Amino acid sequence: MTLRTLLSGLAVMGFVACAGAQTENQVTYTMADVEASPEAWRAVDLENLVIMETSKGQIMIELLPVVAPNHVDQFKSYVRAGLYDGTEFHRVINGFMAQGGDIEATHGADKLLPPMEAEFLFRRNPAETPMNTIGPADSADGGLHLGFPMTTQPGFLAEMSVDGLVESWIPHCPGVLSTARTDDPNSGNAQFFLISDEGQHLDYKYTAKGRAVTGLDVIQSIKLGPTPDGYPIANPDVIVSAKMAADLPEAERPTVYVQRTDTEAWQQVLDEADNRRTKVCDLPPVPTVVG
Repeated sequence: MTLRTLLSGLAVMGFVACAGAQTENQVTYTMADVEASPEAWRAVDLENLVIMETSKGQIMIELLPVVAPNHVDQFKSYVRAGLYDGTEFHRVINGFMAQGGDIEATHGADKLLPPMEAEFLFRRNPAETPMNTIGPADSADGGLHLGFPMTTQPGFLAEMSVDGLVESWIPHCPGVLSTARTDDPNSGNAQFFLISDEGQHLDYKYTAKGRAVTGLDVIQSIKLGPTPDGYPIANPDVIVSAKMAADLPEAERPTVYVQRTDTEAWQQVLDEADNRRTKVCDLPPVPTVVG
């Protein structure tokens, strides 16, 4: 099985309520809000921020090295080498995901780095990588870390484990960046996919490594295909350029803030989610402000 067909044959999950709800009753924040309450926001590390310009618009992706350090490093290497520039979104499934980054097809196989071992899960130290959980921290199985959705073993298991850690992972919620692969779990390389609506059936089977902090609407607008009879996408959408924000000239670097979720306001949201037995992908989107 080739990387271009990795997701064929997988069941396509239905459009979930949270993806549709993300535009309903959503408060718009500005830099004035950040300046008025700086303690309620965190600045995104530009070393982990990818500015992806596509033929449909801009997507800003924040990477999270703690969950998949090798995959994040290699993704950054490809970005910094300019190898995603000009690549196509060659497989796009409605209500599911947009797959792209076929560097081999665009720039040649000699540009590829070695495939990576899977990082589907990571061992999380609850003290060093804290979560704002749906429900009590010792028994919760999901919540938010720095605005990223996260699923986890309950915290009480840390006390019972040899290393004092628990297994955690980024679930494939709308906007999440994950790594394409073949049947071989350790074949992940340059190709990636961005979840447009629902992809949790891929959890702990594919390596998720980041999320779109802006541009979910762009992801959802990428041209669909191939056709049902197998023909490739005619005039597919492309990545015009992908750059690390830290590498841009100082005057061109964006200032990106994500709302903190360790606040009283977010605790109320998480408490309400617990009362309603809400899953992590159904939580409201965490606001982002770009300066």
